[in-house]
Parts: sequence; structure tokens; C-alpha cells
Amino acid sequence: MKAFINIIKEQISSFYMVQRLAKFQLKIDNQNNYLGFIWEVLNPAIQMAMYWVVFGVGLRGKSELDGVPYVYWMLAGISMWFFINKAILNGSKAIYQKYSMVAKMNFPLSVLPSYIITGKFYGHLALVGGIMVVFWIKGYAPSIYYIQLIYFLAMSYIFAFSITLLTSTLTVVVRDVQMLIQSVLQGMFFLSPILWDRSGNFPEWLQSLLALNPFYYLANGYRASLLYNNWYAIENWQLTLYNWGLILVILIIGSSAHYKFRNRFSDFI
Repeated sequence: MKAFINIIKEQISSFYMVQRLAKFQLKIDNQNNYLGFIWEVLNPAIQMAMYWVVFGVGLRGKSELDGVPYVYWMLAGISMWFFINKAILNGSKAIYQKYSMVAKMNFPLSVLPSYIITGKFYGHLALVGGIMVVFWIKGYAPSIYYIQLIYFLAMSYIFAFSITLLTSTLTVVVRDVQMLIQSVLQGMFFLSPILWDRSGNFPEWLQSLLALNPFYYLANGYRASLLYNNWYAIENWQLTLYNWGLILVILIIGSSAHYKFRNRFSDFI
């Protein structure tokens, strides 16, 4: 628990440094692109269009889910996925790739994955903003439930950080972890109700099992805030408690692993 508290203190004390590093990283990532930061939104937007053509037009036709056209339902959920997927994949490599730059500095190493995640979060906010504009044009007016969207945005960030704190440490110790992460995320994408509705033809016990997937909670939270106008986090308080408990456990494990190995990172690298 001491390691967990220290990690939280490091994040708070380094908040402004994380913002500066995140903005600097975005400039580096897009310095050779004419469109620059726009690609942080354009790239997932192109992928969304492809998924819509395949799953929305090709496989589902003009079907609706609980009164909402499939394309809007898909957009709300998959926007969350693009952020967390990129954040975990890039954040997991942060310590291994950036360690040599800060090895001789008085620099909290837990900041490395967090500023990578923050950079991806900026792009996510821009993407969500664009999706909201599309929804407004199509008749889904802004509502008080947008307050809940702020909650789910914050939870998505914290969930991504909890995972990457652990995986970025393990990747330094065992390089194969990065490959495992990629495979797991690919599997989770298709096992999560991002492109399909989990309430389809599944038996009740399997639906309950799928609900334990954090991506299920987050995707439906985004949809509830943007499209369905209901207090999803409150109405599904059991899932809310479960997912926050899961995040806390992962954070504690990740903090312990990080503090256990951080003084030996140079040996592994």
C-alpha cells in the first residue's frame, strides 16, 4: 500500500510536467506530418468508417440497437477503445524506450507511462468532441448526462494508467510481455461489445460473464451519456463498484511491481 500511495503522490506532484511532456511528445510524433495533430483524430476516424462499412452496412444493414442507429452506437463505444488500446500499447513501452533519457536524472519513472497516456488522451478528447458534433447534427442534443461522460472519460484514463503502470514494468523485465499485450488487446476487442451487442443470442450466464469485462462498462457508459440519456453509473452501481475495485487492485499490484523493480531497471535494460 505504501508503494501505491507513493505512486499517487508522484502523479500529483508531477502533474504539470506530465502535461508539458505529453504536448512535447505529440509534437514529436507528428512533426513530419503536414496535418500534424489532426492525424490523432483522422486516423481513428478512418478506421471507424471502415468498421461501419463492414459491420454496419455489410453485416447489419440499417439495423438499430435500442432505437439508436448502429453507426452512432458503434461510434460512441469504439471511441473509448481507440484511446485505451493506443494508451496501453504505447504506455507499456514507455519505461523501456525512455529510460536511458532520464536514468541519471531525479525523475519519477512512473511519470513515463502517464505522459504517454496523457498525449493519447488529448487526441481522444478531440475525437469525442468531433463525435459529439456529429450527434448534435443528427438530433442527439446536448444534455445533463454529459456530466456523466466526464466521469467515464476520467475512468478510462485511470484504467489505462493502472494497466500501463504494471505492463510497462513487466515489459522491462520480460520483453515478451509487449507481444502478449498486443495479442490480449486484439482478443479483447472482439470479445467486448464494441462492434456487437452482447444481449443478442447469448445465454444469461454468458451475458453476466461478459459484463465483468471493463471495456463493457466503459463502452456502455459512453453510449448512455451520449445517446441513451440515462445515469448508467448509478443504475448499474454493482458494476461501478466492481470496476473501481478492479482498477484499485491493478493499481496496487502495479505500484508494488514498479517499486520492486525500479532500482534494477538499468540491469534489465
